Amino acid sequence: MDGEVARELASDKAEDRKAPAVLMENPISTNPAFMVDDAIRQSIAKLTGGASPIAFWTAGFDWAAHMAFSPGKQASLAVEGFRALMRASAAMLPSVGDEADSGSKPEKPLHLRGLESAFDDFGALIDKAVELPGVSRRHQNIVRFNARLMIEPLRPENNLLTNEEVLARTFQERGRNLGRGWMNWWRDASRGALPALDAAEEDGAREYRVGENLACSPGKVVYRNELFELIQYEPQTETVKAEPVLVVPAWIMKYYILDLSEHNSLVRYLVSQGFTVFMVSWRNPGREQSELSFDDYRTQGVMTALDAIGASLPDKRVHAVGYCLGGTLMAIAAAAMARDGDDRLASLTLLAAQTDFQDAGELSMFVDEDQLEWLEASMESQGYLGADQMVSAFQLLRARDLIWSRWRRSYLLGERDQMFDLLAWNEDATRMPKRMHSEYLRKLFLNNDFVQGRFEVDGRPAAVSDIRAPIFALGTQKDHVAPWRSVYKIHLFADTEVTFALTNGGHNAGVVSEPDHPGRNHYLHTKQDCDHYIGPEDWLDCVELRDGSWWPAWVHWLRARSSREEKAPEILRADLESNLLPREAPLSAAPGRYVLEK
Repeated sequence: MDGEVARELASDKAEDRKAPAVLMENPISTNPAFMVDDAIRQSIAKLTGGASPIAFWTAGFDWAAHMAFSPGKQASLAVEGFRALMRASAAMLPSVGDEADSGSKPEKPLHLRGLESAFDDFGALIDKAVELPGVSRRHQNIVRFNARLMIEPLRPENNLLTNEEVLARTFQERGRNLGRGWMNWWRDASRGALPALDAAEEDGAREYRVGENLACSPGKVVYRNELFELIQYEPQTETVKAEPVLVVPAWIMKYYILDLSEHNSLVRYLVSQGFTVFMVSWRNPGREQSELSFDDYRTQGVMTALDAIGASLPDKRVHAVGYCLGGTLMAIAAAAMARDGDDRLASLTLLAAQTDFQDAGELSMFVDEDQLEWLEASMESQGYLGADQMVSAFQLLRARDLIWSRWRRSYLLGERDQMFDLLAWNEDATRMPKRMHSEYLRKLFLNNDFVQGRFEVDGRPAAVSDIRAPIFALGTQKDHVAPWRSVYKIHLFADTEVTFALTNGGHNAGVVSEPDHPGRNHYLHTKQDCDHYIGPEDWLDCVELRDGSWWPAWVHWLRARSSREEKAPEILRADLESNLLPREAPLSAAPGRYVLEK
């Protein structure tokens, strides 16, 4: 009885702290008086892709109201604008250096030089204008984001008459590039695609096929349920480390970013280094899976995968690896396991995965109570977050690189992007179940429950500090999804040995970093559980930069935390109903069924 009372009190306190649990149930949706409101919100959410117009209006009004009462700021901006205009005008005039250069032409035509100078100054002026005392940091970021998004089409390099390369190509080809660009635009417009979303030739896309030259490491599906398939890969060495490796990818995209082509497959590399590798291949959810919860992915996904490995390889501890959202899930599962005395994990590796979401990067700009209401409204009718909505959000965050650079190549220069394996994977997007996505955003992105001690597993909090297995955490320097300084915060919450690696590249390309990849480098340092905390900037100053991929360093780390060598195991179907080692044939060959579902 005392336990029940304690649980009720804890529940009441959680209710007082925040009301998302009530909002999650959305009781007003069952009240006929509010059905009209729901219908209106869902209709508008479909048009905005789930983005809340109110959130943007609120941010704009907050900024405009503070600017109206800041005449000194207005005057300062006016002076800065005048100076920028003078600098642009000066840039259009011939300089003494130009005249003395034996008649040679300046590096850029003067009018283009002036336009570029003016645009750069205008961008800097926006940054200054956005920073106003009294305006919340979040609202400043939203206003800056929208202002930058609106002026990007005016950037000189994005326009035919002000892009020197495009002008030269047009004269050289007598306009044929514009003809090709028109055809590219017509093709994309007819199927509703932005250049950044479908910029590769269809023939090039057909060059990459899952199971043929993507996700083609030999293996078998040894377990399948309604949520995932478990793939066990064929050994490439006679002996292997006793501890197998379980890889838990994000379910935002397909798993095979970690098993791309033969030369850059992390799976193939691990197997070649003498590890038994298991991979979770998540199912692409549809409307029928709309009520899958975040905890379902833990229980029916991670924990079931560990049980399946235990059925095939009894009494073996496991090196757990989680990538992106899969890493966050794996960290929560590891914390709950440690809390409950489950010591099946030999180590925990987090690849570009966050445990603290206070500084979660540019995506957090789209996450507040109002935004989530609209996002939930957009998911209500279909039961999931569409792949196009997810991809569009990422594209807008990096519009200059992912939209406008391709706009120039595809429509102005008349060229199409050459398809390659990572781009083919990136276009193979997945959906997100409504309930899971809402819980994930509310509990982690919005409320940061995990590191605040409020994230409950089986009715009790799971804390990072409970984890005793050694941790390897990877951050990537150009990550817009999981900024490396946010990933680095694992040092603050873990009471165990933490090895942190920082590599160049972005969220995906930095992880896919095979040993012979040109230009790769990384930092690496291990903090013992008794060492003092070092901030990320000081960490950079005192850690040596190493040339090459982080993969070999990670494999060395795994080996040091593994035990004996033993004969490579036979691939057998995992039977969770039996305590005996199963002797049934595997379900199917890798890459399995779920990765092929659209």
